[in-house]
Amino acid sequence: MILIWLIVILLAGGLLAWASGRISHAWPRWISLGAVALDLVLSAWLWIQSYSGHLHGATGRWMTQVDLSWIPQFGIRFHLAMDGLSLLMLVLTFFLGIASVVCSWTEITDRVGFFHFNLMWILAGVVGVFLAMDLFLFYFFWELMLIPMYFLISIWGHENRIYAAVKFFLFTQASGLLMLLSILGLYFVHYHQTGVLTFEYSKLLGTALTPLTGMLLMLGFFIAFAVKLPMFPFHPWLPDAHTEAPTAGSVILAGLLLKTGAYGLIRFVLPLFPDAAHRFAPIAMLLAVIGILYGAILAFAQTDLKRLVAYTSVSHLGFVLLGIFAFNQIAQQGAVMEMICHGLSTGGLFILVGALQERLHTRDLRKMGGLWKALPRMGGVGMVLAMASLGLPGLGNFIGEFLVLIGSYQASVTLTVFATIGLVAASIYSLWIVQKSFHGSGMEDTRVRDFRVRDMAVMGAMIAALVWLGLYPQPVLKTAAPALEAAMNPVALADAKVPGAAKRQEAAALMERVSTGTAKRNDGGEL
Repeated sequence: MILIWLIVILLAGGLLAWASGRISHAWPRWISLGAVALDLVLSAWLWIQSYSGHLHGATGRWMTQVDLSWIPQFGIRFHLAMDGLSLLMLVLTFFLGIASVVCSWTEITDRVGFFHFNLMWILAGVVGVFLAMDLFLFYFFWELMLIPMYFLISIWGHENRIYAAVKFFLFTQASGLLMLLSILGLYFVHYHQTGVLTFEYSKLLGTALTPLTGMLLMLGFFIAFAVKLPMFPFHPWLPDAHTEAPTAGSVILAGLLLKTGAYGLIRFVLPLFPDAAHRFAPIAMLLAVIGILYGAILAFAQTDLKRLVAYTSVSHLGFVLLGIFAFNQIAQQGAVMEMICHGLSTGGLFILVGALQERLHTRDLRKMGGLWKALPRMGGVGMVLAMASLGLPGLGNFIGEFLVLIGSYQASVTLTVFATIGLVAASIYSLWIVQKSFHGSGMEDTRVRDFRVRDMAVMGAMIAALVWLGLYPQPVLKTAAPALEAAMNPVALADAKVPGAAKRQEAAALMERVSTGTAKRNDGGEL
């Protein structure tokens, strides 16, 4: 039942924050902070228990689950389940949830209660997406995320907030309807074969599909997840949504909502449609590389600091897509690591940009410069986050991108070479952010407030997490390995029919030994 409580705490916290907003602006902030902090403690406890092997109630591949009848006449169940991949995403969700509450502490002064209500319900929808194992329930939570995010952008956003909010809603809603059609298609195909009505994930896994049917249904899921990721060419909603959203909205968008797209690809597209996904993999990898280079080039061309950081997401999440469709566990381990570290580094950059805009009333890089003297703490934080974004060794982003490139090299040497160019481009735009904002001349005599203790606590925690993941990624790799192996099992049969299968299987075995700490060097020493 702990999984239900993770959602209920956020829903109740949102309602309580909204109600208390009529009494005081401080109460909604503290209620939201308490609700997300409680969920973070619970998820951290689950991680510690699972990592040590002492988690009670674990059944099969799931660490814990709750499965209740909901609408039995249509085969709909309230089925929540958690494995290593879900657990990692939950910890990231609650961590960034706390950061979102803190960064909006002084920024949001109008309708504070309703703001925190929407924030909590977005997080509840995200948690539901990461836990739902009934496809109808998954779609329910998928849609639950959209409405409060629309309000967050349209009410508390910046100048063109209505345009950005409508654009975000149309893109995500239209793609979501495609996924709903695919869910229903799979539902009726399974019913035709078995005579059983069910949306249950585990039962739909074995559904036999013709090549054409499998490809069409897979594309419905893929486009919905690609829009949310976002993948080139389905990304046009992202820069506007990020630019116009309040700081907390940008953090949630970059750190969590984009990750639901990547999570959906791993959880649903690969296992449910292994043959179609394998045939589509070269196109997906090509689009991923285009996105890596396209996002990097457009990021460097921006003068709006927030829009620049938004385009970096298109580039970095191209590595995630590349890793997922490389069809080996090394690359997918890297994709999961990149999902987590991108959420931390880019979420931190959006907090930094929001703080600069709150103080300077501009995001125009041409009007900045020389801020390090006036804002040394912000400058130091910006430098570390920029180094993480460009993939500096010793920080978590490097581990994710390095593993993706190692894995994708086994699938396509040519695409991997072009993807590597994206790392060079990332160095350019990351250093460009720091140089144009904090060095040179322009605003060195500006008298504004630097980061306070509350802000430094959040940013320090993000930086500490990035350093920890860069130096010791073992807990994440070990936690994610069983879930990725389960996602790859349906793909293994198709993979065995193509050239290079032996190398991919050998690489997967090596990754498993690395994640468990049992791999050996040629000289007999441990890796």
